[in-house]
Formats: sequence, C-alpha cells, structure tokens
Amino acid sequence: MAGRNGRTVRDLRRGNRTAVLQRLYFDGPLSRFELGPATGLSSGSVSNVVAELIADGLVEEAGSVDSDGGRPRILLRVAPGSGHMIGVDVGETRVRIGLFDLTLTELARAERPLVRERYEVEGIVGHVRDGIAEVLAEAGIGPERLLGVGIGVPGIVEDTGELGAVVHGQTIGWDAVPLEKLLRDGSQLPDGVPYFIDNGARTLGQAEMWFGGGRGARNAVVVLFGSGVGACLVTPEVEHGRAVEWGHLTVRVRGRRCRCGALGCLEAYAGAESLIDRWREQGGSVPKDADEETALTAMLAGAYPAEGREADPVAVGVLEETAEYVGAGLSDLINLFQPERILIGGWAGLQLGARFLPDVRRHAASYALRHPAHKVTIDLGRLGPDAVTVGAAILPLADFFAHGGRRAEPAPDTRPTELAERVPT
Repeated sequence: MAGRNGRTVRDLRRGNRTAVLQRLYFDGPLSRFELGPATGLSSGSVSNVVAELIADGLVEEAGSVDSDGGRPRILLRVAPGSGHMIGVDVGETRVRIGLFDLTLTELARAERPLVRERYEVEGIVGHVRDGIAEVLAEAGIGPERLLGVGIGVPGIVEDTGELGAVVHGQTIGWDAVPLEKLLRDGSQLPDGVPYFIDNGARTLGQAEMWFGGGRGARNAVVVLFGSGVGACLVTPEVEHGRAVEWGHLTVRVRGRRCRCGALGCLEAYAGAESLIDRWREQGGSVPKDADEETALTAMLAGAYPAEGREADPVAVGVLEETAEYVGAGLSDLINLFQPERILIGGWAGLQLGARFLPDVRRHAASYALRHPAHKVTIDLGRLGPDAVTVGAAILPLADFFAHGGRRAEPAPDTRPTELAERVPT
C-alpha cells in the first residue's frame, strides 16, 4: 500500500534500515538510545530495525557504557564480516584489486603492472578477472558472499542497459568498450554479484568524501592527477559526486596536442605524461626505459635535490609552469562551482604534493574571482594512493546501504523460453 507521497510500507522500512546502518557505520558504536535522535526515528522504530539487523547478522553488540542511574546501555556496531566488496583501480601504471570487509578493512590485495599491454582491453579484463580470483582465494572468501565489484576506470562511463557499463576512454583508445559484458563473459562470479563501473576520479571523490579530507563538506571538488587529469564534483544536488572531464578544459589556445587529440587541454600540461615529455623535450635527463612513476620521482629529485647539490633548472621551470596551469585550471572550478574544498589526489598529485601546493594555491587565487577564492581551501587528499581502490569498493557498499542492507535482487530473465525447453521429451 502506498501513502500520499507514493512511498510504500516496504520503502519506509528500507529507509529506516538505511538510516540506522549509516549512522552506525559513520558514527558507531552507538546505543539504541543514541540512535533515536541520530536518525530521527522513534524508540520503537529503532528497536524494531535493530532487531532485524541483528537477526540478519549485519549489526552486533560492541560492549556497553554506563547510563545515568539505570542499566548500562548496550553499544551496537556494523558487523565487519557481514559483507565483502572488491574495489578495482584501472590506473595508468597498474591495475590494483582489493578485497574489503563491510567496514572497508582491506583483507587481500593484488596488483598487475601495466607496461607493454597498457590499456589493451583484453589484457585489462584478464588482470581484473585474475586479481579478483587471487584476492578471494587469499582471504578464503567465497564469491557468493560478495556484495559487488566496484571498478574505477579512465574515461566516461555510460550505462547502456543491454551491454551494461560501456567505457568511452578517448585518451586511452577505448571507443565504447563494453567492459561490464567483457568481465561477465567467462567470469567465475555468480550472476547475482553486481558490477559497479565508474570514472576513477569519481571513485576517488567518493572515498575522500566518506573517509578523507572531504568529510563534512557540502560542496567539494576532488581532482585526480595521474598520467592524465580528472575531477569529481560533489554538491547537495549530486551528493554522490559527478565526474567532470576537467583535464580537457582548454587552458591554451593552439597549445600542445593532448592525448585526446585536441589542442591546449589542461591534461597536455598537467598530467604526469606531459610533465615528463616536456622535461625531455627541453633537455631534461629522463631515466632511460623508466616508467612514469620512476621518471616523475627523478624529475622531482632533480628540481629539489639534496643539500649541497644544484637543482636541475629545466625540471624547476617545467614544474613552475605546471603549477601555474594547475592553479589556472582550479580557478575555473572555483568560479564555476564555488566549492568549500578542493582536494588533490592521484599518484602524481601525491608525489608532487606539498612541493608545489603553495604555488598552486597562489596561482588559483590570482586567476579566480576574489569572493569564491577566499572561501575555498586547497589541500592534498588524505587517503593516499589506494583512494581510488577504496572508492571503487564503496560503490557496491553504497548500493547495499541504499537497499537497507539487503542484496539487490537480480533482474528476472525475461527471455522467451524455447519450445524444446518447455515440452518434456
């Protein structure tokens, strides 16, 4: 039966379960008494929901605290082993796969470096499949216990329905790659285990907003610096974040050619790949056959040498120019979205880190409008290089919470049954 607002009793119960689970997850352990004001539910509703969640194995007791003149209050928390998620980061230099329990404690990890087969679709699919099997075997977790697999990828992700998630990764040569279908074909995971595929910048943003430097902010932008550049916008209207192709904002008319094919993109000046290319083009000593992470480390060591050694003027010049481009790019985000916070993450962003952050702040303030620039803070993300993997694991977790702590029902098979299957022989 539906109420005046169209919500059924089932919807209300699911919403109540979601409210209790989320408060215990983010603020627990809490007592039943504390859950009332924290969720806005009556004491009777809290008792009923908690009883259900305990019976389902999702909530457990976590000790007690003294109360004023009464019996001790029992504390409750989310049971860590009541669900498991896999997070996958399809990055520029490696594929990282992590298995997590319901509290996002990492139970197992696998990594697959990307060298020659970088962004080759079949190779990526194989790495993801093998990595999932490896972490499940290492932790001794059956695949049927998974709430889902979250995957962060470069590019625009489109949900097509029939083919599932399709990835448009122009900068990496992926043209409408049906990644979800490719992963499901030949997968050893049960059909009921869902895949959640999204842009890597959004999964980074999800992690920072839940557990990192964005927690408590209503408006934030989380930017990802790797080989390329991306961003995730979080506002009250898009509370779970929306990936924006910030790296392909034009910062210089008729400028350098970007990996996407256009001229003058921010990514052509601020991504790790372009940083190293510009250093090499201007005569920098880029280590032979080094991967991007090693080359960027060498560049930073040249620009900021140990005491007593001279700095590499080419590396210094490229980094100073990059800081200005990044600051100018951030000023556009400040003017457009007026965020409270901007957080910088990704392996390259963290490597550059505090070295060029003061210059980035200065340039962002000089290019942005004064009023929004005075209200924003620009800092590094707090979750380190694993943030995209953690954020990917949050995707199935958030869906699980949205369903009130119940696994989503698999879509019914609506294909017509063949006559030979209906008539006994």
